[in-house]
Amino acid sequence: MFTTSKDGVSAQSLQRTLEIGSYHTAWEMLHRLRSVLVRPGRERLSGRVEVDETYFGGVEAGLTGGRAKGKKVLTAVAVEADPVRGFGRCRLAPIPDASTATLREFITANIAPGATIVTDGWNAYPGATEGYVHEPRNQSAAKARGEDPGALLPGVHRVASLAKRWILGTHQGSVGDSHLAAYLNEFAFRFNRRRSRSRGMLFYRLLELAVAHAPVRHDDLVADPHPTGRQSITRGAGHPPSIDRPHPDRPWRQTPR
Repeated sequence: MFTTSKDGVSAQSLQRTLEIGSYHTAWEMLHRLRSVLVRPGRERLSGRVEVDETYFGGVEAGLTGGRAKGKKVLTAVAVEADPVRGFGRCRLAPIPDASTATLREFITANIAPGATIVTDGWNAYPGATEGYVHEPRNQSAAKARGEDPGALLPGVHRVASLAKRWILGTHQGSVGDSHLAAYLNEFAFRFNRRRSRSRGMLFYRLLELAVAHAPVRHDDLVADPHPTGRQSITRGAGHPPSIDRPHPDRPWRQTPR
């Protein structure tokens, strides 16, 4: 269901389809899958790459400016934009701010050296794109000429719009800030494989990533694993603690000879 459904599956839908008694159980099943979607050492974006930032979250009254701080989550978006082949792979990640250091970290982690990076005129990008070919686009000047500013960076605007529509449609917009990165990784996983002719290969890829990943526990998924102040239990490296306990002496379970 996770891989063959074009738009994915929500925890509520999974709970209803598989007749799972607990919503939280279905939620944890899906988040365990989302936690393995980023392959270690994956290839970075290359060629001509558009980069921009956007906000995920509802409209907030009193906030002015594209980078105004608030409850919405600032997210960096990068997408390969080849003039001939069209849009390629994408990367999305929440970022704390739009400073040069933050954007530099996102760019170096997701874009290969030597790529051509197309951005808007934000003053943090010249320093963040050192070592790359930087092509800034002045959206204010385009708007003054009567042109559409969104046409200057069509790739990132398309990807951001699709991601927001997917979160609103599949998950009814109920995505918490602390788990937004996991949902964005799922969207990128689907978007980057949208041209795959075999849905079965997506299932195979997901299993391959899952079996190679370390165990994902409850405390790794929830934002606050101990809301009541309880200390976590020391666990082993992949098997339940009960395996280490000695076998109890229960003579009534022994078969008489």
